[in-house]
Amino acid sequence: MTTLFVSHGAPTLAIEPGNTGEVLAEVAAALPRPDAILVVSAHWDTRVPTVSLANQPETIHDFAGFPPALYAKQYPAPGAPALAQQVAALLQAQDIAVQAHPQRGLDHGAWVPLMLMYPEADIPVTQLSIQSRSTPAEQFALGRALQGLHEQNVLILASGAITHNLSDFFTADRNAAPLPYVLPFADWMAERIQTQQWQHMFNYRAQCPQGMQAHPSEDHLMPLFVAAGSAIGEAIRFTPENTYGILAMDAYLWRT
Repeated sequence: MTTLFVSHGAPTLAIEPGNTGEVLAEVAAALPRPDAILVVSAHWDTRVPTVSLANQPETIHDFAGFPPALYAKQYPAPGAPALAQQVAALLQAQDIAVQAHPQRGLDHGAWVPLMLMYPEADIPVTQLSIQSRSTPAEQFALGRALQGLHEQNVLILASGAITHNLSDFFTADRNAAPLPYVLPFADWMAERIQTQQWQHMFNYRAQCPQGMQAHPSEDHLMPLFVAAGSAIGEAIRFTPENTYGILAMDAYLWRT
């Protein structure tokens, strides 16, 4: 199995999938069917890495002010508590502290892309939290500890954003032209990923002129570092679209 990083965009992606939805569906169809999925979402942020032991994760609508149709969406996939325990063991083996949550459900960073990729909701899934207060290098090390999951036919789905500065949100037009920093940052990051310049990537705020503006807070980029650490092989970049002028919807699939 492999690692996939997705930019999950606004929650409305679930009802307005656009080109991003088409790309995610095509990627899922091209992959072997995973036995289970581990999601690393920007929307579960804890001080210590935490896995969910939920047998039947609830669909968490962790947003406000959106159309009623979005709140009606459900993703009733079975949980994967055995996978969660395996994740915990892998992290502990690398001296990474880890905790377990008995019933944490799927936030929209998880269920929105999963709904577009696997709409039948019949693959067991669990979540692992990110730590925005840590460093990119530490999140990369977290991913490294998870590499063995690929041999167990587990898909690692990291869900965040290549660009995420909501203070720059200026329009309700989904197809608005991107602000000047969006594409340069996405391209800068793509070069570092595809050439595996990890140290430059970790130091993106100092190395890239658009780094701070693209990510004034680091939570939505942390899943990318986990993905890069867990990945084996070369990265394939997908650039389906840019939304609302501020969100580059880039995705990366690593293939051996």
